Amino acid sequence: MCGITGWVSFDRDLRSASETLDAMTETMACRGPDDRGTWISGPAALGHRRLAIIDLPGGRQPMTLDTPQGTLALVYSGETYNFTELRRELTGRGHRFLTDSDTEVVLHGYQEWGEAVAERLNGMYAFAIWDGRTDTLVMIRDRMGIKPFYYYPTPDGVLFGSEPKAILANPLARARVRLDGLRELFAFVKTPGHAVWDGMHEVEPGTVLALNRAGLRRQVYWSLETRPHTDDRDTSVARVRTLLDDIVRRQLVADVPRCILLSGGLDSSAMTALAARQLAETGERVRSFSVDFLGHTENFVADELRPTPDTPFVHDVARASGTEHQDIVLDPHALADPDVRARMIRARDLPMGFGDLDSSLYLLFRAIRKHSTVALSGESADEVFGGYLQFFDEEARQAETFPWLVRADHISDDSDVLRTDVSEAVNLPDFLRESYATAVAGIERLSGEGDFEYRMRTICYLHLTRFVRILLDRKDRASMAVGLEVRVPFCDHRLVEYVYNTPWSLKSFDGREKSLLREATADLLPKSVYDRVKSPYPSTQDPKYAIALQEHAKDLLASPSHRVFDLVDADRVRRVTERDTPQITHASRRGLERTLDLAIWLDLYNPEITLT
Repeated sequence: MCGITGWVSFDRDLRSASETLDAMTETMACRGPDDRGTWISGPAALGHRRLAIIDLPGGRQPMTLDTPQGTLALVYSGETYNFTELRRELTGRGHRFLTDSDTEVVLHGYQEWGEAVAERLNGMYAFAIWDGRTDTLVMIRDRMGIKPFYYYPTPDGVLFGSEPKAILANPLARARVRLDGLRELFAFVKTPGHAVWDGMHEVEPGTVLALNRAGLRRQVYWSLETRPHTDDRDTSVARVRTLLDDIVRRQLVADVPRCILLSGGLDSSAMTALAARQLAETGERVRSFSVDFLGHTENFVADELRPTPDTPFVHDVARASGTEHQDIVLDPHALADPDVRARMIRARDLPMGFGDLDSSLYLLFRAIRKHSTVALSGESADEVFGGYLQFFDEEARQAETFPWLVRADHISDDSDVLRTDVSEAVNLPDFLRESYATAVAGIERLSGEGDFEYRMRTICYLHLTRFVRILLDRKDRASMAVGLEVRVPFCDHRLVEYVYNTPWSLKSFDGREKSLLREATADLLPKSVYDRVKSPYPSTQDPKYAIALQEHAKDLLASPSHRVFDLVDADRVRRVTERDTPQITHASRRGLERTLDLAIWLDLYNPEITLT
């Protein structure tokens, strides 16, 4: 797991630009605290920061391979979980390896299969290869978009990086956000390929980009396809279990300490139990970590979204699976700390507005990093298996919009903090209608598929191609900001493809969420977890957190010339700061969080904002 960056300029010899390449590379020191490297040859310059996970001494990058026709140079971020099988196949084809790293396997795989190497990889990855044989830059991203990858076309080439900050460190890139970027910030919908920053793009998941002097060529090597599902319930449950066993076994491979993120929900509990059983074969115990807040369990108040606190269920799983467990307990002042908020915004390069959910995730990962370098997460199981409330909410099912936006009290777009003129210019309603129409246009319908099944397929598709990418990006940035690699087994493309094509009647055969996953791991789960109703990532209920937000917002209001008030309505913010704490609603709290995030982002990046 690493940070990659680079620059291709067909009209220049970039050996004179080593200082700029160094600056781009150093922006990602947190992603790769163990090592750094750069490589420049004529028009191509590559930079790398390394977090050593596999073959600690042998996986240094950029990695090169000399051929009679020219040099191949690779910068790679991620993990290839089937590298052992690929290495064996390549060895049989005459390739000779100098290291035990998966990086070298990917490099030789490209030499053997070219861009088609992407179709053979199982894993999470974003990598760039300079092919000196044809003077071509090849950029490849994993199927689900687990690892981030950005690029910025220039008049004679391209800049690229794992994160926007690497690109923005180059003087050729302009730190500007236009109206379409602001819409992305406030809509809670991730448009494929959109990077918010003007002129910058994402390498889309499942895509190969190839750049040479003739221009940029794009090829999609994987997409979510509709296929008939002929397996019955028992066969489907057994297939899910077989896939999970294989996926977890592959993703436990590491040469550094690893652990499980345990929330006490079905997803992470199943992952923990599978890992515990597999590691027990070699006499190992699983380390598990969970997040909690001071007094949260004792003072918990149930609501529609979160009916139960996590900790009792976490401890049930830890006992049942025999894990070496630790609760990471956070206090409200740490959650509201402006420095923590700034670190998360710096990690994401954007004020994405998750509030205390971002702060607690960052603090959790920072605490875990003291003990482990790799963590397995249950992220994306809700999108794959159908776990959210909106899958069962009739209004959300029928709405001609993104289902997760129907209940605005659960996930607010926070547009109410904007000044009226800004809100009118952003025009989120029209943007969301257009985005939704684009998102559903390519969904394939099976012959004979009924209206209800097709509607549920549509909802699943939207979650897997729009919603999950927001959460994957958040988890990657928060974890890599502290040098922690988080793996997401439920994003294995084999599992995603299989479950996506199971009909909704199978996904919810017992009338509950995630029926296939629950039944596939029933033998591993404590009864309390098996029976537990879905509860999302926890949010603090401590009124001290809201009070701290009010105080920070008052400090901001004391500087009325701050740029944030070019976007945010100061009077609305002031009214919230003057309320008694019990009167601060969830939406009001989110509005304060959004305002503070925007202010910090403007201070950190000083972007040019244009409402055009």
